[in-house]
Amino acid sequence: MRILVVGAGATGGYFGGRLLEAGRDVTFLVRAQRAGEIAQHGLVIKSPDGDATLRDVKTVQAETLSETYDLILLSCKAYDLEGAMASFAPAVGPETVILPLLNGLRHLDILDQAYGRGRVLGGRCAIAATLDAQRTIVHLNAAPGITFGVRESTAPAKIDAITAALQTGRFDAKASADIMLEMWEKWVFLATLACSTSLFRAAVGDIIAAPEGEKSIAELFEECRAVALANGYTPREAFVANAQKMLFAAGSTLTASMMRDVENNFRIEADHIVGDLIRRAAAAGMNDRQTSMLRIAYTHLKAYEARRARTVAA
Repeated sequence: MRILVVGAGATGGYFGGRLLEAGRDVTFLVRAQRAGEIAQHGLVIKSPDGDATLRDVKTVQAETLSETYDLILLSCKAYDLEGAMASFAPAVGPETVILPLLNGLRHLDILDQAYGRGRVLGGRCAIAATLDAQRTIVHLNAAPGITFGVRESTAPAKIDAITAALQTGRFDAKASADIMLEMWEKWVFLATLACSTSLFRAAVGDIIAAPEGEKSIAELFEECRAVALANGYTPREAFVANAQKMLFAAGSTLTASMMRDVENNFRIEADHIVGDLIRRAAAAGMNDRQTSMLRIAYTHLKAYEARRARTVAA
């Protein structure tokens, strides 16, 4: 199976690098600067699961991309989705399957419109990773993994082949018969974490130690869960218990990457992670009061975006 990994940042670089390490046929679609870094230094991974420096890495740029691939692994930020789609468009052949690992669900609507619902898998990943100053992929968490699955019966019957291709021994890769529920569950947790830690500019342990802090996180979690329920997806008891354990852990230093992006004056996925959740709540018949905490957090994030745009332009 020929695999095109779009980007070689923290997420795409880690999973694509582990696939390459396992002998899979992997090509990275990257910009010229990243291609040069990889050519000079290799694709470097630092991880508690084992370090790797991968040489002879195949890279391609959008302007020279001409071959098609069996699987496109997509892990860009939501605000880069349209640009990424334009860059990998020549790689999409009649039998190509696209596996996006973005947060939320909005990207599925965009990809479906471009390529057809049956060719776009549902997917979610679990990883904490970053690029350091030397452009090394630094993997931080235990048990990284990818979960994926077809969203309708007319999807290509390639799940077994994709599962086999993604099995490396370095991360967990599994097909799910209920991938949309799993994606909703991740969205509920992520939106709660992003809204709370960004709104209060603190880790969850600091928030719950503050007056009304635990109540605020609980209200955000219940609003997010209610949106999932209104859209026909009931988060499972095991998920709820695990999410609450993480969100209400005394002394926890857990923060969302969105909060860290705000603190670093980076772009954020406010519309994709929070705005789209509010939109789906309204479409499902929920009133504004039922998403009041989400709306406060969204206003906060959009105000940050407006301020950032003004200061960046200046």
